[in-house]
Amino acid sequence: MCRAGPKRLPVTRVTNQERMSATVDKRNDVDPEETAEWVESYDDLVKARGRERARQILDELNARAGRAATAGDSLVTDYVNTISVEDEPEFAGNEEIERRYRSLIRWNAAVLVHRAQRPDIAVGGHISTYAGAATLYEVGLNHFFRGPDHPGGGDQVFFQGHASPGMYARAYLEGRLSEEDLNGFRQEKSKAPHGLSSYPHPRLMPGFWQFPTVSMGIGPMNAIYQAQFNRYLRARGIKDTSSQHVWAFLGDGEMDEPESRGLLQLAANDGLDNLTFVINCNLQRLDGPVRGNGKIVQELEAFFRGAGWDVIKVMWGREWDPLLAADTTGDLVKIMNETPDGDYQTYKGESGGYIREHFFGRSRATKLMVKDMTDAQIWNMKRGGHDYRKVYAAYHAATVHNGRPTVVLAKTVKGYGLGHNFEARNATHQMKKLKVDDLKAFRDQMHIPISDAQIEADPYNVPYYTPGPDSEEIQYMLERRRALGGWVPERRNSPKSVSLPDTKLYAVAKKGSGKQQAATTMAFVRLLRDLMRDKGFGQRVVPIIPDEARTFGMDSFFPTAMIYNPKGQNYTAVDRELFLAYKESMHGQLLHTGINEAGSFAAFTAAGTSYATHGEPMIPVYIFYSMFGFQRTGDAMWAAMDQMARGFIVGATAGRTTLTGEGLQHADGHSPILASTNPAMKIYDPAFGYEIAHIVEAGLEQMYGSDSEDRNWMYYLTVYNEPISQPAEPADVDVEGILKGIHKISSGGENGPKVQLLGSGVSVRWAQEAAMVLGSEWGVSADVWSVTSWNELRRDGLAVEKHNFLYPDEQAQVPYVTRKLADAQGPIVASTDYVSAVPDGIRQYLPNRFATLGADSYGFSDTRAAARRFFHIDVHSMVVRALQELAAAGEVPASAPKEAAERYRLLDVNAGTTGNAGGDA
Repeated sequence: MCRAGPKRLPVTRVTNQERMSATVDKRNDVDPEETAEWVESYDDLVKARGRERARQILDELNARAGRAATAGDSLVTDYVNTISVEDEPEFAGNEEIERRYRSLIRWNAAVLVHRAQRPDIAVGGHISTYAGAATLYEVGLNHFFRGPDHPGGGDQVFFQGHASPGMYARAYLEGRLSEEDLNGFRQEKSKAPHGLSSYPHPRLMPGFWQFPTVSMGIGPMNAIYQAQFNRYLRARGIKDTSSQHVWAFLGDGEMDEPESRGLLQLAANDGLDNLTFVINCNLQRLDGPVRGNGKIVQELEAFFRGAGWDVIKVMWGREWDPLLAADTTGDLVKIMNETPDGDYQTYKGESGGYIREHFFGRSRATKLMVKDMTDAQIWNMKRGGHDYRKVYAAYHAATVHNGRPTVVLAKTVKGYGLGHNFEARNATHQMKKLKVDDLKAFRDQMHIPISDAQIEADPYNVPYYTPGPDSEEIQYMLERRRALGGWVPERRNSPKSVSLPDTKLYAVAKKGSGKQQAATTMAFVRLLRDLMRDKGFGQRVVPIIPDEARTFGMDSFFPTAMIYNPKGQNYTAVDRELFLAYKESMHGQLLHTGINEAGSFAAFTAAGTSYATHGEPMIPVYIFYSMFGFQRTGDAMWAAMDQMARGFIVGATAGRTTLTGEGLQHADGHSPILASTNPAMKIYDPAFGYEIAHIVEAGLEQMYGSDSEDRNWMYYLTVYNEPISQPAEPADVDVEGILKGIHKISSGGENGPKVQLLGSGVSVRWAQEAAMVLGSEWGVSADVWSVTSWNELRRDGLAVEKHNFLYPDEQAQVPYVTRKLADAQGPIVASTDYVSAVPDGIRQYLPNRFATLGADSYGFSDTRAAARRFFHIDVHSMVVRALQELAAAGEVPASAPKEAAERYRLLDVNAGTTGNAGGDA
C-alpha cells in the first residue's frame, strides 16, 4: 500500500533561468567546467542575497544580452524535459497498482461514450481526450489534488471539459456513481435521476462539478481569477487559503482562444504561485494539428515565460532518458528541436519502423542509437505526458511556492491506447465509438478481464469492469483520496450564515435627493457605500470595477476601501494630496481590474461562487459600461450561471441616448435583451433610488436570506448617468410591484379620455412630463407606470402560459402584468431608452391596445434631446403617439395627432427638449 499523506515533498525550486542553464552543460557544452563555475556563482548569490536579488541580476544580464544582440531565443529551451533525471523526486506511490486501476478507468470511460453512441441513443461523447490525458489526471488525483476535508482546505481543479468521461469512470470505481448513472451519460432528463451531464456543469450536477470549463478559454481565465480571489480572501482576513492550490487542465488548441492567453499577466503580476496550468499538448485541435508547420510547445513556452510564468516541459518518457544521455553530439536534441508538430503527429499514426526511418534516420548518430532496438521498442517509447514519474516530478515542482505561477506543458498523444484507428488521427475528436476489433485490442492493452464472447454478444453494450470494493486497487485508490482530504471533483454548498443589513440601512436611498439632482448611478453607488460600511455585512461586499471608477462616481471609495494589490502601494502617488487619492493596499476591498471586462467577470464568478468553493458567502458587485457587458462577455456570464454565481451586475451609463457624445460604440439600446437570454439573471431597469433600494434588499434576501429557497440568481441593474431630482419613497409604495416589475407612480384623474403611459429607467421622467402635457394641452388623463422589469413581467407571463398549457384542468392563472393593468382605461403607450423589442416583450399579456416607442437604429453622438427626438422616444413623441391611439378609438378628434406633430415639430431633431445636458455619473 502507499505511504500516508499527500506527499508534497520539500524541494529546492529552480527558476526558468536555472533550468535553461541546466540544459546547456548536459549537452554539447564546449566548456562544462566554466559553465559549472557560473552555476556555482549563481547558487552562492541565491544563498547570500536571496532569490529576488538573483532574479534582478538575471534580468539585468538578459537585458544586457539583448542590447548586445546575443539574447537569441532566450525564452525557448530545447525540446526536452525541463526537469533532468537526476533532479526527479522519488515517486511517492505504487506505480503498478496505480497503472492497473488507471487502465480500468480508461476502459470504463471509453465504454461509457461507446454505449451512449448506440443507434437508439446516439448522443455522442468524446473518447480520445481522456484516453490521452489519463496520466495527467491520475497523478494529480492520487498525489496532489486536495479534497475539501484536507486540513489546509481543498484545491480547486478546473477539469478539461471533453475529459469528463474519465472523471465519471473514476467516480464509478470510487463507488460515487453506479452503472445506471454511467448509462445515463448525456441523457439527463430521459434517464433522470441517473443522467450525467456531457461536460462539467455544476448547475446540472451540483454535488459533483465545481467549475464549468468546456466553453474554451473561460476555464483558464476563471482559474487565474480564482487563484487571485483565494489570495484576496486571505489578505482581507476572511479565510486562510495559503495551502489551497488552483489547477487548470487545458488543451494546446484551446490556448488559441484570446481568453486563454489574454490574462496571464495578472497571475505573474500578483505572484500567484498557488496556480498551475497543465496544458495537454497532444499537438491537435479538433480538426487537425495545432501548429502543423511549427511547434506549439515551444510557442507556449516563450509566451508563458515572457508573461512571467515558470514553465515545466514534460516532453519524453523514461525510455528516452538513455538516448538523451548518450546524445554526446547533440544530434538527437537537434532533430527534436527541428521536427514540426505535423510530423510528430504522423509518427504516432504510423509505426516503429516509420519512426526509425523518418526520425532517427535523419542522422548517422541517432540511427546508431536505435540500431539494437526493435520496431516495437521504438513504438513503445512514450511521450512525457504518459509517464507517471515525469508528470509527478512536474507537479511536485509546481506546488513549491516561489512567487510565480507555473505552466506544465505535457506532450501526449490524443487517443492514446485506443489503437491505430484513433491514436493521433485528425478525426479522433469526432470519433464516438469503437469497432469490435478496436474494443478487443483496447481490452488487451488495458488487461481487462472481459471475453471476446462478451464483446461480440452485444458490441454496443460492452461491460464496464470493476474489481470490487475490496480489491487491492480500489482500496489503494480510496486510501489515496482519504489521505488527500476527500473526493475531487466535489461541490459542497454549506456556507456560513450571513447577517444581512437591517432595513434601516436603506433609508437614505429611499428618502430621495431633496433639492439636489442625482443620477441612478449615483443613487446606487451611495447605497453600495452604505452596504460596505455595515459592520456585520460590509466586509463580504466585493466591488469589481474596470478602469472607470471615476466615471461611476466610485473614486470616493479609494481612500477608505482601497484597491486590492497583493504588493500594496510602493510608489508615491501623483494625486496623494487629493482627498480622493488613488490608494492601493494588500488589504484593499476593491477589485480594480483595469480595462478588462473579461477579467472583471472572471473575478465576479470567483467571488460569486465563494459560498460553495470556500463556504464563505461573498457579494460581488460588478459595475461597468452597460454596452460592454453582456455584448462582450456573454459567454463568461453564461459560465457564471452554470457555476451558480450570485451577485449584482450593474450596467452603468445605460441606454442608447444618455451617453450623448460617446456615440455608436457606447450606445446601449439592447443589454436587457442580451441579459434576458441568461435564465439565471433577474433584470431590472429602475428609475429611482428607492426602487434600487428595494431591489437590492430583495436580491440579498434572495441570495442569502434565511427563508430563501431559490438562491442562485444574479441581478442585472441598469443605471444612468443623467441627474434627476430623486423623489422620496411614497408612503403607499407598492413594493410588490417594484419587485415583480411594474407599479403605478401617478394617476391622471377621472376627467377626459384615459391613457396609460409606461416607462422604465430614465424614460419614466419622460412619461411623467408627457402626462402633464397631455393633461394641460389636450385634456387627456394619463396614468404613469414605472416598469422596473420588462423581463420579470415577461418571465411571469410565460410561466403562466406554460402552466395553463400543461394543466388545463386547473383554474387558469393570469399574468401579473395583466392583473395589474386589468382596470386601466385607454390605450397603453410605452417608451424606453432601448430598442422596441424590450417593452414589446409584454405585448401579449396586455388587455388594451399597446404602442411601443424604441431607439431602434444605430447610436450616434449628439445631445440627449436631439437623440431622443431622432428616435422619437421623447416626451412629445409619447404625447403624439398617445393622441394617435386615442384618435383611432374615437376618444379625441382625428386631427389631433397631426396637429400635435406639427406643434411639437416632431420631425425636427433640433426641436427636442427631453432630458438635460448635465451629469457625468
